[in-house]
Amino acid sequence: MYVCLCNAVTDKAIRNAVRQHSPQTMKQLRDLVPIGIDCGKCIRQARQIMVEERAAITHLHKVA
Repeated sequence: MYVCLCNAVTDKAIRNAVRQHSPQTMKQLRDLVPIGIDCGKCIRQARQIMVEERAAITHLHKVA
């Protein structure tokens, strides 16, 4: 699903960036994927995806 229509960024791209680089802030995520540059409507959804993915990663580390 497209999160950022302005720059054609998908939720998959955001999830992959979080898994590979573990950004802690939205600024760090924005350095990895071009979100929130034009209209900014994608920021809220991108933040939610980052939080979900970080929680999933933490859960996996606790299991392993």
